[in-house]
Amino acid sequence: MPTIQLNGESRQFDASITTLSTLVAALDLGGKRIAIERNGEIVPRSLHAATVLHDGDALEIVVAVGGG
Repeated sequence: MPTIQLNGESRQFDASITTLSTLVAALDLGGKRIAIERNGEIVPRSLHAATVLHDGDALEIVVAVGGG
């Protein structure tokens, strides 16, 4: 089970969570306006499916909230 730092918290995910896309789906964030930083680098949405997660990765996920 890979261990990932997610928004500053150490979390373990099962082996089926292999890419940013599968992580987004597992966190029920699909279809939401989000930004993901992996190890200090912003990952464009177009690369989420191709970005493989590794044990020890540090991720920050921010969800955009609209309002007025």
